[in-house]
Amino acid sequence: MVQIQPEAASKAESARDRVDNALSRLEAMVEERLRAEATRAEDLARRLSKLERQHDELKKVAMEVEGRLERAMEYIRSLLAADQK
Repeated sequence: MVQIQPEAASKAESARDRVDNALSRLEAMVEERLRAEATRAEDLARRLSKLERQHDELKKVAMEVEGRLERAMEYIRSLLAADQK
């Protein structure tokens, strides 16, 4: 039967403790990063929603302007046609 020397067991325990500590720090870093990214994602979602609303408003304005320009062009054409008679 193989016996483990107390010094080797102590080194193994120490190494395991260091690995456990490193893993704990890594897990904490990952959790912090996830929280930061979740906050960033929420901010981006809010900004996207705002931009989508602005886009919809701008589309409405563009359609109104297009209609007004078409009516103005038609009016000018009718004036030109009447002037040519």
